[in-house]
Order: sequence, then structure tokens, then C-alpha cells
Amino acid sequence: MNTAQTPPNQAPRRPIRELPDELISQIAAGEVVERPASVVRELVDNALDAGASQITVRLLAGGVRLISVEDDGGGIARDEFPMALKRHATSKIASLAELESVGTMGFRGEALAAINSIADCAILSRASGQNHAYLLEGQTGELKPVARAEGTTVEVKELFFSTPARRKFLKTDATELAHCVEAVRRHALARPDVGFAIWHEGRLVEQWRRCGEAGSLPALEQRLADVLGSDFVERSVWVDFSSAATPGRPDYAPVIKVWGRAGTPDAARSRADQQFCYVNGRFVRDKVVSHAARSAYEDVLHGQRQPVYALYIDMDPTRVDVNVHPTKIEVRFRDSRDVHQAVRRAVDQALALPRAGQPDAYSGAASPGAPGGWATPASAFGSVHGSYPNLADTPASATHLGAAAFYKPNQPPALMGQAQRAMLFDERSGHRVSDLGALWGPAAARNDAPASPPAVLQNDANDANDATNATVWPLGRALAQLHGVYILAENAQGLVLVDMHAAHERIVYERLKTQWASQTAANAGADQPPQRLPSQPLLIAATFAATPTEVATTEQHAATLEALGLEITVFSAKTLAVRSVPTTLAQGDAVELARSVLAELSQHEASGVIQRTHNELLATMACHGAVRANRRLTLEEMNGLLRQMEATERSDQCNHGRPTWRQISMKELDALFLRGR
Repeated sequence: MNTAQTPPNQAPRRPIRELPDELISQIAAGEVVERPASVVRELVDNALDAGASQITVRLLAGGVRLISVEDDGGGIARDEFPMALKRHATSKIASLAELESVGTMGFRGEALAAINSIADCAILSRASGQNHAYLLEGQTGELKPVARAEGTTVEVKELFFSTPARRKFLKTDATELAHCVEAVRRHALARPDVGFAIWHEGRLVEQWRRCGEAGSLPALEQRLADVLGSDFVERSVWVDFSSAATPGRPDYAPVIKVWGRAGTPDAARSRADQQFCYVNGRFVRDKVVSHAARSAYEDVLHGQRQPVYALYIDMDPTRVDVNVHPTKIEVRFRDSRDVHQAVRRAVDQALALPRAGQPDAYSGAASPGAPGGWATPASAFGSVHGSYPNLADTPASATHLGAAAFYKPNQPPALMGQAQRAMLFDERSGHRVSDLGALWGPAAARNDAPASPPAVLQNDANDANDATNATVWPLGRALAQLHGVYILAENAQGLVLVDMHAAHERIVYERLKTQWASQTAANAGADQPPQRLPSQPLLIAATFAATPTEVATTEQHAATLEALGLEITVFSAKTLAVRSVPTTLAQGDAVELARSVLAELSQHEASGVIQRTHNELLATMACHGAVRANRRLTLEEMNGLLRQMEATERSDQCNHGRPTWRQISMKELDALFLRGR
């Protein structure tokens, strides 16, 4: 008689059985509690949900021996204590509808139970209106009255005492303390209306006092300065953007509000360690948001520098799913495209404002005109430009009247004797995007110039106004040119150094983008096909093995690929063929180009990919077309360039992210010569 035998290399079969509650909680703790900072985050979440205005965190041994979180919130009622440490017991939600629109920090009701399974927990709480506080021992379940003011204290002792193997994965006390401080810091940035204090081994480590009411902009700015340092606020711009609702869509996408502060390109860091994003008050790490913010910096950051920002996204809770990660640090958007567009436009618009109009822009001195201390350039420059003629609106004869046509600087003739013909920096209508020479060509070549020169100046009274103009113009008035590379200018703060090639490159680049956008809009209004980049067919098609995603993307975005100058066809079920590439990239790797574009299209919207590709081409055109070093400029040409910089978006950096100008204050100049010492 044959009997079933277990193969020698196979473990004996074990029956399916239900796990005990304690083991279930310990498994859940493995997902929720990674280190002491995870416990701190969960307990601070509960304190905020309880309406606390002051939260105190006390730690021993980096949180391994003790984590105590005290708050002055609503507390726990006596008859609810037995439920506090049970799994999936919570006061936050009671139905699926509430789960889909959750507005609290916590909602699963498993954190305390999971923590209690791997540590020694105790809850001390007094609810509003009760005569006594009560202490609940986590291991015994004993409940006894004690003395305490209104609020709750949760103590977690000997973390991982029941799972000693987990302790071996913890780092040093200093490292674990740093993670705990970071967890509280993330909460503090989102809640300026709550005070936070962190104690370690009886010593106060960090303290952030309550700044004001929730939603108050001054309170948020003060909290950002307290947590991230005053340098962050001084070197950042205010972000305030609300996307327009789209009632035409079947699901009616509502408004998405993005606000906060975005660091200037000069504040960028080598690491992405100061990028904070909050969705409805919850700190999250999301690829959609981070990509959108990074793309807004793509043509103002140099190399691989990382931007700094603190962005707050407010949207309908039903359109974001927070129940997708055990630690609730990741979310999923129902309309990720709308969120991406809103974040990108918000940061892009904030960075577009030129900082040349701000007093002491690079040292962070703020003007009181706008939120965050940044005045609107349109208002800052409106009265200034009217007092200085625009070179492009001046006919050829007027541009060669000498310095007296604009002002009479007290400069030796040698500074202007070797200058070339005046350059016209403003754009005239009717020129093609590719006709770079028309953007700054000789005035004589322009057939649309006025027939007679306007009255540029009334009289010689401008001599007396030179000093006044220098203090009014944000970038001041030009003094001289240094080695044919830099422009020296004088303004109210002191000396301004301008890299003329970098500055002109940005001016031309922004002008080309505007012209391209207007021409694209005109074509769309005339029902003409969209513009496409010129392409060059390959003599031999480049084939490569493709993934199913790449094949599907090729078929779905055929029109987008054509607009980019790429012709990619499906050669077989698992093979794609590249038959043409953009002319400007004809010498590159066609397969690598195709893979990168397909990867971009599969993750992000097609219009953004097209725009970035067009911008890269226009940036190359602007770089080659900008004024070169060693070209001698007249003073009026230099001043024309300075005035255009003041009115051009993103003029503080060139297309490659290098700065275009620097301010040296009188205080810094005095220090160089030891004046006043």
C-alpha cells in the first residue's frame, strides 16, 4: 500500500490557521513602526487630531528607552479607555464615505495597538469636563484615577522589548534622535498655530513657539523662519496660486490651491533635504508633486542642484487617497495631471518675477509691498521705464546721437570710442522665431522703424537727474564695461556686476518662448496643424527591443512624437524602430533619445514634454544668438540691456542656471577698504 511521503527537500505542509491578535499587532507594527521616529510621528498625529495647541515630546536614549508625548487637547473620556489600545478602534472615521474624505492626520486606529505590542505603553488622559484624569496600563489593562490637567500623555517605554531582533537594526542614539526631531519638524512646518518642544535626556533640544492662528500668512512665515532659518525666508519667494475650475469636464475638477514659499535658484542645495510638501496639512512624498516643482526650476538651476521649498496643497479630500501607504507618507491623486499643472504653474509664476526690483535682493532685504516681502515687478518698474527710453522704440538715428541722447555721463571718450553699432534689445513684430538676427540686428535693417525720431529728452536737465535715476532703476545706470565681459552699474545699494552674455541670453530666450507661444496660439485659432520640430530621416532605421509600456506609449502618443520630430513605428510586437529624429539631435543616440522621450510620455502629460523639448531648442538658439564676450557696448546699449533685464522674467539666471548679475553693497565695499574702522 502506497503512502504519501514528503519530498526530502520540501518542508512538511502546515495547515491554514488564524493568527493570534498579539502576533497580528506585531506584524502591523513592523509596517507602522520602523524606528522611534515612527512612534513620535503617530503620537503627534493623534495629538493634533485632538486639537492640541502645545505638544511636548520627551525622549530617552534617542527614543528607545522612552517616548513621551504630552498635549493639551480634548483628552479621552473614561468609558473610551478600554477601546484606546484595541486594533482598528478609532474616533476618526465610521464609514467608507468618511474614509474617502478623511480630513484628520490618523484614521486607521491601529497605531496604538501596534505600538503596545512591541513596547510598554501607558496612556494618561483627562477629557474636558471630567473631574479626574485616568491612567491606563497597556500591558495589564488596569485603569486608575490620577492627577493631570486636561489633555493626554502617551508614554512608550523600552521600544521593541518584545522583538529584540528589531533593536539590532536601530542606529546610534544621536541618529535616532535626529530622526525624531525631523518627524516633529515636519509637523511644525504645517501647524504654526501649535507650539512644539522636544526634550532629550532632560535637555531642551528644539522649541518652536506658537506663532498665531492657523492659515495666517505671517504666522506661517514666522514658523518657516523658526524651523528652517531666516535665511530660507530671505532667499525664497512667496507662492500663491489657485487653479481654475473646469465645469466642462464630466467629473468637474475643482480648484486646487498651492501656496507657500519657493527658494530662489541661488538658495539651491546639493541635496534634496529641504523640500517639504503638504497635502491638506499632511506631509507627503509624491513623485507627481516633486517632478512638478523640479520642472519649474529646470531652466534656472545650474547642473544637478536641488531646489528648496515648502509648498502647501489644498484640495478636495475626496480627490486624494491617503490610505495607500502604511505610514501615510504617500498619497494617490485622482487627477494627478491637474495637480502637476497646478504645482508647476504656481512655482513657475513665483520664480518668473525678476528680483532686480527688490532692494538688496541677493542679501534678502524684503520690501513690504507684497506677500512675503516681494513687490510685484510690474508696479516696481512701471514708473521707471517711462523715464528711460526703450532702445527698440528709438530709431536708428536716435541711437547714434551719442550719450547726450539719453544722458551725459561723466566718462572719458575712450569708453565709447570703440563701441559697435547700437544693439536693439526689444522685439519687433513680424519676425520669425528662427530669425535670430532680426531680434537684435542693426537698426538700419529694420523697415518698420519710425520715420522721424521722437523727442528723447527735453533738455540737458538729465545731467542733474543721473544720480536720482541710478537710485530709482533697480539695476542702476551703467558706468563701464570690464574686459568686454561684465557691465559695471551703480544703483542705490552700491555696485552691480552684470554678465552681459548671460543676461542677453535670458532676454532672447524669454522672447523666443513668447513668440513661439503666440505663434502656436495663432495656429490653433486658425485651425492649422501645430508646429513641429524639423526632423532628419535616418538612413537605416534604429530598432530596439521595447517593453509593452513603450509600445503602448508609441501608439498612444504618435501625434506628440511627430510634433517632437521623432518618427517611431512598431516594428513587431516587442520591437520599435526609430526612423527620424530632430535635426538638432541628429548626431546623438537615436535609441537612447527614443527611450527617454517614451519614458517621459508614459509618466507625464504630452503637452509638458513638447514644451520642454521646444524650450531646450529655443535655449540653444538663444545661447548661440546672444551677444558674445569681448563685444564693446556703448553706455546706452548697456543701459538698454539693464532696463530689459528689469522687465524680463527669470532674468536673474541664464538658460543654464548661472547668475546674470550680482550686487555688491556699499557696506561690503566699505569693509574691503576698512572704512569706519
